[in-house]
Amino acid sequence: MIGVLSYLIFFATVASILSIAVLGLNLQWGNTGLFNGGVVAFFGAGAYGTLILGGIPQDGLIGGFQLPYLIALFGGMVIAGIVAWVVGLLTLRLRHDYLAIATFGVAVAFENLVRNAAILGGAQGIRGFERPLRDLFESALAYNAAFFVFVLTLLILTYLFLERLIASPFGRLLRAIREDETAAQSLGKSPSRVRLTAFIAGSVIMGLAGGLYATFYAFISPQDVLPILTFQIWAMLIVGGAGNNKGAVMGTFLIWAAWTASGWALSRFAPLEVQLYTGSIQFVLIGFVIVGMLMWRPQGLFPEKLVVSQSAAAKR
Repeated sequence: MIGVLSYLIFFATVASILSIAVLGLNLQWGNTGLFNGGVVAFFGAGAYGTLILGGIPQDGLIGGFQLPYLIALFGGMVIAGIVAWVVGLLTLRLRHDYLAIATFGVAVAFENLVRNAAILGGAQGIRGFERPLRDLFESALAYNAAFFVFVLTLLILTYLFLERLIASPFGRLLRAIREDETAAQSLGKSPSRVRLTAFIAGSVIMGLAGGLYATFYAFISPQDVLPILTFQIWAMLIVGGAGNNKGAVMGTFLIWAAWTASGWALSRFAPLEVQLYTGSIQFVLIGFVIVGMLMWRPQGLFPEKLVVSQSAAAKR
């Protein structure tokens, strides 16, 4: 029973962390129309930044500043925002497919950078992070449950913040730029500035998710920031429904459940020679999910709810 409870807490914690990242992508793509193919770069920037700022000193590695956890987590978000600012200035003039290719290249470059940079731990990653407030809990299960509550609280706060943002005039401006940038510009707005703001804000949220992920495992390595994570997060948003924050969260839990269930089923029932390719098979399944949803229900399971003004509703 304890083992089942422990796994459920683990599952819910990781799903909640990924939900935060998907909410960040939803702000960029679902509400602004920015095709960010480099999600993992900003996720990884937050993860590495948090461990560098809050980790213990280690020979040959950058960081080890041992800052208080919340400050280190916030610092990781700032680092993700700075990376997004630089990337945004260089790429946001591109549109659609070209923007996706450029940002995907950033993700590949980031993974190669952390894999080959000795001061970032190289292929072995960064270890030795002291999990915050661990000494206050007698068992690992109690600590993981408390950390889940913390992550869930941040997920709820992020969700509520984005709901308020989307309902605000700025949120309506984002959707106006998404639908017709030329029309928005004719009204005196600055699409390039708004696009950059949305890109940075979404990336900061992804950085928060990365910092939580690295904290939960007390470890981060290039294996955690492979480009496949970008496709997983995109699949979560596509299945849930772009433009709908509730759909983003629901899609994350559904895809993460399918991912873990498929891994368990393959390891349990597949022949030994097939089990050697479990990871590759799961990647193919993610591709099928994305293509299948785009063909069957492109709006996702929870489509975006169009907001109708009171004046328009009265005319009806």
